[in-house]
Amino acid sequence: MDAPSPFERLRAVMDRLRDPETGCDWDRVQTFRSIAPYTIEEAYEVADAIERDDADALRDELGDLQLQVVFHARIAEDLGLFDVNDVLRGIVAKMERRHPHIFGDGANSGWETIKANERAALADTSALAGVARALPALSRAEKIGKRASRVGFDWPDAGGARAKVIEELAELDEAASDGHRQEELGDLLFAVTNLARHLRIDPEAALRQATDKFERRFRQVEATASASLSGLSAEELDRLWRDVKAAE
Repeated sequence: MDAPSPFERLRAVMDRLRDPETGCDWDRVQTFRSIAPYTIEEAYEVADAIERDDADALRDELGDLQLQVVFHARIAEDLGLFDVNDVLRGIVAKMERRHPHIFGDGANSGWETIKANERAALADTSALAGVARALPALSRAEKIGKRASRVGFDWPDAGGARAKVIEELAELDEAASDGHRQEELGDLLFAVTNLARHLRIDPEAALRQATDKFERRFRQVEATASASLSGLSAEELDRLWRDVKAAE
């Protein structure tokens, strides 16, 4: 008999962990909701390994992410909903359906067109249907903006999106309460996301780059300061910051 495949061994490990009598006390009480944050975290760790060009880390993080898929599927199986084979059959069918020019004799009508046709068959027929609320806020804002744009609800060019940013910034300045300021800041961030879309800039990548730049410069300020930053004046901190920027 052939040895079990690595995937079958992983399923067996999860079966043992979820066993109601002999399993792990932590694993067997988990639910979809309780492990969802770990699933999201593992996906980000995959992205981080890719960003760092670390193939060893990518291999490990893909394994952690695969464990999450098997974990969710096992929970579903315990509830009598579906199992991991149903998951795999579903994604195979979807990929074949969305590539009729590869797996069938249909023409290449485009990924987005096929996805739109699939959404049209759902109960929610909005152009915004299917954009997950659990997405990070920046990613969700970008997707919502793209979907609205596809049906013509958009500015004709980046100029309109830029004017909206300025308008929202002015409204933030005029906000008189904490709740109103939060609302207007959200509107400003959403407007900036739309501006990024018109400029064909990935807002997630742009923000990540800006954060990395700030971290790099801040660490350099720490390294060059003659004392703890908390003991320096605002003027001294500004001078150190400008010196670091000038040296780059």
